[in-house]
Amino acid sequence: MRTPAGTRRALPRVAVVAATLAASLLTVPGAALAATADGFASVDALGQNGTTGGAGGAVVTATTTARFLDYIARPEPLVVQVRGTITLPTGSSDGMHDVASDKTIVGLGSDARLVGGGLNIGLPVDDRTTSPPPDAVHNVIIRNLSITGATDDLVNVQMFSHHIWIDHNDFSNGDDGAVDIKRGSDFVTVSWNRFHDHDKTLLLGHDDDNGAQDVGRLRVTYHHNYFDGSDQRNPRVRFGEPVHVYNNYYRDNSYGVASAMNAGVVLEGNYFHSVNNPARVDFSGDLGRLVSRDNVLVECNHAIEVRGSVVEPRTYYPYTPHRAAEVPTVVPAGAGVGKV
Repeated sequence: MRTPAGTRRALPRVAVVAATLAASLLTVPGAALAATADGFASVDALGQNGTTGGAGGAVVTATTTARFLDYIARPEPLVVQVRGTITLPTGSSDGMHDVASDKTIVGLGSDARLVGGGLNIGLPVDDRTTSPPPDAVHNVIIRNLSITGATDDLVNVQMFSHHIWIDHNDFSNGDDGAVDIKRGSDFVTVSWNRFHDHDKTLLLGHDDDNGAQDVGRLRVTYHHNYFDGSDQRNPRVRFGEPVHVYNNYYRDNSYGVASAMNAGVVLEGNYFHSVNNPARVDFSGDLGRLVSRDNVLVECNHAIEVRGSVVEPRTYYPYTPHRAAEVPTVVPAGAGVGKV
């Protein structure tokens, strides 16, 4: 067991943590509809008070592809419940299907699945647009879904989309990204998801030359995610500040976090087990910045690279992290589907 200098060894797991967590995760009817976004998705900004999705709109249930695609594209607020397996066609969109503003897309039970395609949250790409347009897609919640086998991304967030909450999902086997966030998108939380059997997991900021859209934006919280053998980009960050990565469980990854192009990442309370490079600032392109605190490294080949200072997430929202030593118990027990 190799623990780099300057990092803490994991404390023994405490059985009471698992028991307490299991009790708190009992499924309550309607809980998926009543839960509240946290992290950057909770911040009042850009004319949006937190992230509420389709709250206040009708509750509809999709059991077929046609119904699902119809519901997620409608202009009004909707809570779209997914029952069973929905196959998303490839067609002319390479399998990416647009989600309109003010939507909650939530799986029912533990077996709701989207297969074969992905969800696109954002307007069409336009490099000439360098500030949020009035019709930017906003206020979208995606919860309790298994999304797998997409021919492109599993979820793509782009073109100044804001107030997006991606929570308690299972992501695997996409051809490109699992959850990519780019082109000026802002105020996003990615929480309590399991990522597995996937290579390029989380991209935040797509290109070294996209500062005109991205500088001052790409504020994202990643917390309590289980990076279960997902190889790289967990996440890979350009430009965004602050990017808050806390209480995630990393297991068997080539690298965890990469901060580049002067991005500012706060990395705290994470647990890295058998990760070659837990976090880097010297990656490709210009150096990034990274502040590290209270992280645990076990059987990792390199230490966490740190550089510079970063705006504190607490200037935007309150949060109470778990101790890093609790993460290997808390996160696998709570992350993924069937637990909201």
